[in-house]
Order: sequence, then C-alpha cells, then structure tokens
Amino acid sequence: MKKLAGGRKDAETEYLDGKLLIAMPGMSDERFARAVIYICAHSEDGAMGIVVNQPARRVSFSDLLVQLEVIGEDEAIRLPRSAELVPVLKGGPVDAGRGFVLHSDDYHAEASTLDIDEGVALTATLDILRAIARGQGPMRALLALGYSGWSPGQLEAELQANGWLTCAADADILFDAPPESKYDRALRKLGVDPAMLVSDAGHA
Repeated sequence: MKKLAGGRKDAETEYLDGKLLIAMPGMSDERFARAVIYICAHSEDGAMGIVVNQPARRVSFSDLLVQLEVIGEDEAIRLPRSAELVPVLKGGPVDAGRGFVLHSDDYHAEASTLDIDEGVALTATLDILRAIARGQGPMRALLALGYSGWSPGQLEAELQANGWLTCAADADILFDAPPESKYDRALRKLGVDPAMLVSDAGHA
C-alpha cells in the first residue's frame, strides 16, 4: 500500500476519503462484524481506514503512554482529564502494534499529520501523544491500534458485493459516541433501522 495518500485519482471514480463504511449483517470476515470504519485514504493504489467502534480490551490510554515511555508511571495519575478520556480502539488487523491517532484538525504536526476531511486528521507519531499528555493536543481524539487496509480494487469489489454501506462521516459519531453505540447510530444516520437491517439480512 505504498503511495496511498498520493495515488492518482480518477475524476470518474468515487473515492471514499472521509466517509464511513458500515458492515452489512452478512459480513463474512468476523473481524469486521458490525464494524464502523472511517476511511482515511482511498485511491487507485488501495484504501486505508480506522475501525472506530471496537474497544481494545484491558488497555487504557494512560497505560499505553507509560508503555511507550511518553510519561513515567508516577505521571499517569496526573494526566489532564482530556487525556484520560481518549479511548483506545482496535483500528484493524494491519500493524496492530502501531498507534494511529484520529483527531480534530485543531492539532497539526508538520510532515506527520494527514488532513483527511473537514475537521478530521490523522497523526501516527509520538509527538501527538506527548502533546495530549501535556494537555496541548487536539480537542477530540481517539487512539487506534492498527488499521484496516485494502489492496487496489479490493474495497470496490467488496462494495459491489454489498459487504458495506457508506455514509458521510459525523464527528460526533467518530469522537463522542460510546463505541458500542456507533454501529446503530451510523445506520440511523442513513435512515436505516438496525433491527430491520438484521431481519432482512440474506433476502434480496
């Protein structure tokens, strides 16, 4: 997935940067069952996104800051409240040991922040973790461990096979909603009743 962010884009092709993917009930890959994915980059070279509704179990943001030596153990109890509230999510199966911070665009690190869509950016360096720990980071943020990736044409094929629904991203869904509610909220944003979608699964 090289040159992902800078891949050539065909004006006739609809790319999904800044959009949400919502897994259909019949999703065959159980890693993405009921997943809501924010697409960070999409071009002819493939696509990259962050799952925003699967919490990472038994790990907190402060724990990770200590593990990465951003702060010392004694500093963990003195983090600003904004840092304590940053959720840690499973962003996807690729590079699961690497952290990606999806955040509001009021924070920008030169040469390392990718502006995705209006109000949303992605940074994957320790600088943003240090800034958050000091209370100088973005107003809204989530930390994802790993990401979801598609090779050229793969996401398009999955969309044609009705594996995903798509909708415009909503910052409130990305950053504010409890992870467990994001799937239903994203469906309702499309005007879809989650209960009806489940009951209709498998029927053309």
